[in-house]
Amino acid sequence: MAKIQFTQHDGAKCEVDLEEGLSLMDHARLKSVRGIDGDCGGNCACGTCHIIVSAAWAAKVSPVGEEEERMLDMIEDRHPHSRLACQIIATAELDGLTVEVPEHQF
Repeated sequence: MAKIQFTQHDGAKCEVDLEEGLSLMDHARLKSVRGIDGDCGGNCACGTCHIIVSAAWAAKVSPVGEEEERMLDMIEDRHPHSRLACQIIATAELDGLTVEVPEHQF
């Protein structure tokens, strides 16, 4: 089974089994990953599922859409590989993906 890893700003790690078709935000919420709230329910309208995709994976996840870009522009500590977890849908190709939950999410 495909897995991804959420890494907290303090170094704590949470490995999650991927179910294809669910967003990374859905996975994080189902596994109670700290710092991923998803207040808007995955509608790309709040930024509370902000993650940083590891550099090695940045080009392998789906591209940032216009709506996501607008939300990311409102995040004060945006990183070059910042994404909203609600906008990345799990596929088998994401097996081994690592993402970081930024400190400001806590």
